[in-house]
Amino acid sequence: MTRAATTRPRGPVAVHGSRPSFARYVADAQARGALVVQPRMGFSDPALMRAGLRATRDAAEAVVGTLTIDSYTRVGDELSAVRALNEDHSLNGYPISSLSPHTSRWVLDGVRDPSFPVQVRHGSARPQRIVAALAALGLDATEGGPVSYCLPYGRTPLADSVRNWQQACAFLASLRATGAEPHLETFGGCMLGQLCPPGLLVALSALEAVFFHRAGLRSISLSYAQQTNSEQDVHAIHALRRLAAELLPDTEWHVVLYTYMGLYPRSREGALELLERSAELAVEAGAARLIVKTVAEAHRIPTVAENVEALRVASAAARAAHRTSAAHGTHRTSDGAPSASDNPVYAEARALVDAVLGLDADLGRALLTAFARGYLDVPYCLHPDNAGRTRSYIDDAGRLTWSEIGSMPIGPVARSSGRLTARGLFDALSFVQSRHDNHFLAPTAPTAPTAPTAAPPGRPRPLAGLSGGTSRR
Repeated sequence: MTRAATTRPRGPVAVHGSRPSFARYVADAQARGALVVQPRMGFSDPALMRAGLRATRDAAEAVVGTLTIDSYTRVGDELSAVRALNEDHSLNGYPISSLSPHTSRWVLDGVRDPSFPVQVRHGSARPQRIVAALAALGLDATEGGPVSYCLPYGRTPLADSVRNWQQACAFLASLRATGAEPHLETFGGCMLGQLCPPGLLVALSALEAVFFHRAGLRSISLSYAQQTNSEQDVHAIHALRRLAAELLPDTEWHVVLYTYMGLYPRSREGALELLERSAELAVEAGAARLIVKTVAEAHRIPTVAENVEALRVASAAARAAHRTSAAHGTHRTSDGAPSASDNPVYAEARALVDAVLGLDADLGRALLTAFARGYLDVPYCLHPDNAGRTRSYIDDAGRLTWSEIGSMPIGPVARSSGRLTARGLFDALSFVQSRHDNHFLAPTAPTAPTAPTAAPPGRPRPLAGLSGGTSRR
């Protein structure tokens, strides 16, 4: 495994109109054969946040900075965020709407520029105040979605989330009048981190992208989270790229891949190996940007140094994958993608997208109807607006597939034999962790997941066992 550090050269300045363009920066990097890498990093201490941005800025050839928002701010509880700051309590992210704009401008001053765009990541079903705060700082790149930032994170009614996201998208789109090209990334391809078959992930990501487009946004990225089988993941990314080309006219778009979001390897070697596999997957399938994970993911929130290491390792692995592809003449392009008939992930995702788009001319209403009827149904998701009639399993080849499809309009599927037990669910949740740890950790007796502990007030707790440990969105 490659471990070489790199010095980050200054790439071309990415500008749209009179303002830096997030999407153009990514496109320029992809054109010169560089995978853009990005951490999830966020700290409540402004000095530490500034230091983290400066350190990650120079970690690799092409890097996007991140301000990850804290849990209080995500749910609109700024009073608790302010109280914690006044009492010198650390939060699990940057409280963008509770700190003064003067402080946040200091954090970004001399750090964020056209060669180092910064994205705000948050996890909120009520993003209006966060979006307003980032715009006031001159930032215009963020992520989320009406479904993906509602169902996994709490009990906010889906109808409220759709309305909130319609308002946030309209506000972001209005920034185009200022010379900016606001960028919005879907989170739909990452629902619950794992055990959601790729066809549904791709469909949700594509639908949220169309939702953004219809609100007036023309710079969009579509997310997909690495799953359990590399061949299936390649099909999924190709399917997402095909759907984007079909559904997003007059739009600058790219695909962003997330390093595996489920239970992460506990060994350092296993964690780095999985990170490298995700970078290689991004290169092979044509993703332009990679959200990395660190060696600390299974244990705690990562340090700045661990984030820097992850960026360097992922970038080095991507460069090696590009060299190998060029040497063997195997570099994949969109022309080398599987056809629709050869790509089962595309066929399933297209069926779901078409079914939803046919429900109502207003996509917000269509999404609500789709979940009410079970046309969209996320397995193991306990949100009241999710039907909860679908189930998935990992087959003998390591592919995620359906055992129960409920009312989803995807036709017959291969079903597993027997019902999924608690032991079977735990084994599925641990599948990737075990695969990458087996060579590096002494075998231990498996331990069943324990009951979740109570979260502090104002801090939404992801579903037990499905959140991927300590990592933040």
